[in-house]
Amino acid sequence: MSNNFSAEVSSRICNHMNEDHADAVVLYAKAFGGITDAITAQMLSIDADGMDLTAQVNGENMPVRIPFDHVLADSEDAHQTLIAMVKQARVKSK
Repeated sequence: MSNNFSAEVSSRICNHMNEDHADAVVLYAKAFGGITDAITAQMLSIDADGMDLTAQVNGENMPVRIPFDHVLADSEDAHQTLIAMVKQARVKSK
């Protein structure tokens, strides 16, 4: 795991995604986590290898680990990867 993903970096990214891009987090859970019935989802943490989410299905929270297709170098790489993944998820959901 990269040292560029401290608890502070993970928290900043997660807070941003949960507050400003909640719809994208649900798409990640559905498209990459296989939780197709997810109603809501939250990003709990992110590291160089993947992200941990919790998705709500039928009133219950389910943990979801989504690996990245490469080891992230830094927070900018995370930003670009998350954008690319949401674009892929939108295509899958059509």
